[in-house]
Amino acid sequence: MKIRDIPEEKRPRERLLKEGAGALSNEELLAVILGRGTRKEDVISIARRLITQYGNISQYSAMSVKEVMEAFSIPKIHAMQVIAVMELGKRIFGHFKDVILNSPEGVFKYAQDMAYLKKEIVRGLYLDARGRLIHDEVISMGSLTETTIHPREVLKPAIVHSAYSFILVHNHPSGDPQPSAADIEFTTKIRDASCIMDIKFLDHIIIGKGTYKSLLKNGLNKKKSRL
Repeated sequence: MKIRDIPEEKRPRERLLKEGAGALSNEELLAVILGRGTRKEDVISIARRLITQYGNISQYSAMSVKEVMEAFSIPKIHAMQVIAVMELGKRIFGHFKDVILNSPEGVFKYAQDMAYLKKEIVRGLYLDARGRLIHDEVISMGSLTETTIHPREVLKPAIVHSAYSFILVHNHPSGDPQPSAADIEFTTKIRDASCIMDIKFLDHIIIGKGTYKSLLKNGLNKKKSRL
């Protein structure tokens, strides 16, 4: 249902005034923040699409406005609002709530919203000695065949945040998580660099639509591996 089809007293802003924020759904709260839609898409539709397709979008506050516009197919003003509210939430309430990543399945569950992004994104998940997530960073946006990622871009956050280990995760917009030759080459390069730095590289997970591939589980990065 579009905003114009909802009785005025039941629209998100009016309900917020009358019933308080706790009575609103996630998409209604996001609709209040976004304020208005576009000529092509109603604000409720935009909010519903963001929540339904992209799930936990808090990690994208580190991306630029242009990157968020392209990844989520939303206008500039909405991209700015999403980035601002997520960054504010991180600053006030902290970024994570004891997220433990100790299996490929757990990583997929945490990052499965990436399957619906229009462009390939590479993220680093940095963990403490207990496997608890302490930092989540978007490292690069674009195909590994088109975007050169130097190992220092992957390892620097691990050093800055004193991480014990890390996991790489990226999506295939096609929906097929089968690793390419470039994916395997990139994984090998990061594995070798992490060995030199004595930082544990636990896995590289490729996210597809409803499924995933673990390069570690499939033995694609065993050679010389210290995992």
